[in-house]
Amino acid sequence: MTIKPGALRFNTDSMKLEIFRGEFDAGQWEEIQATSPELHTGGTRGLIAGGYVSPTNANTDRIQYINIKSTGNSIDFGNLSTTRRGIAACASRTRGIFAGGESVTNTIEHVTIASTSNVVDFGDLAETRRQRSGCSNSTRGLVGGGYYPNPITWTDAIEYITIASEGNAKDFGNLTRAKGGMGNGSSNGTRGIFGGGYTPNFISEIDFVTLSTLGNTSDFGDLNANRAIHGCCFNSTRTLWGGGGANPGSNSISFVETSTLGNSQDFGDLTVTRTQLSGCSSPTKAVFAGGTPGNMDVIDFVQIMSKGNAADFGNLIEGNQQSVGLSNGHGGL
Repeated sequence: MTIKPGALRFNTDSMKLEIFRGEFDAGQWEEIQATSPELHTGGTRGLIAGGYVSPTNANTDRIQYINIKSTGNSIDFGNLSTTRRGIAACASRTRGIFAGGESVTNTIEHVTIASTSNVVDFGDLAETRRQRSGCSNSTRGLVGGGYYPNPITWTDAIEYITIASEGNAKDFGNLTRAKGGMGNGSSNGTRGIFGGGYTPNFISEIDFVTLSTLGNTSDFGDLNANRAIHGCCFNSTRTLWGGGGANPGSNSISFVETSTLGNSQDFGDLTVTRTQLSGCSSPTKAVFAGGTPGNMDVIDFVQIMSKGNAADFGNLIEGNQQSVGLSNGHGGL
């Protein structure tokens, strides 16, 4: 990374080193993070929360975790405040955020990723919707889209929070149209991406925003197929989508270079054809978990910067669908 003269300073109030990020509209000073997932959790930790599970065939409040650096089965982390699925999620290095979901709620909750514990109340979304989508950088989390089921009412609203401080979400802007079921979004720290979804027809469009500003999304390109409720994984360079669509779903993985514009390209295949799965990522590894048909307990992975088919990672504590994933080492940090 090239640093321009005058772009570094020591903030005597916070006692932190800062860098000036001039790619934003007005430019801003940001704290340089002297931390890493290795220091906090011995490698990037992925959390998988909520979902619709077997053998009970009901929503769950379980949060489970994996160490993405290694392979293996998930471990119990704690619980959400209520049983639900179709949650939006975002995260910083230290804090994981869970927002909304079904049974339909506007609740926002958080956990400290390096610990194991139940959620703590954070605040509320302005809109009560399910199957919303989240993305974040180290400072700001966005929650977009979703729908209310009775009667079905779609939204194009995007709301935002400041991850480090509790409080209610505020208006950010709007998606290109009202839609839900986009799975989770992605980020490279500067740009947030929302891909696919349904209106209720499955769609292929990809939207993007600049996370540090307020405003509406712009067109990025299209997925290689109409799909929704898919797993999304990402590092600072690439965004990957796996599975999704109507039952029995797909085994396709596609990707884009997050900093560019354009349509997604073929990456490889999941180990199992499925939809309604979740994803979480380290800087090098993408992990796809759960899905349906059959409330799967499968976890598989790929190396983000290569192309190829997924390999077995391990298994979830219990099979699920419509869970959500986050990590403390994703591409927006």
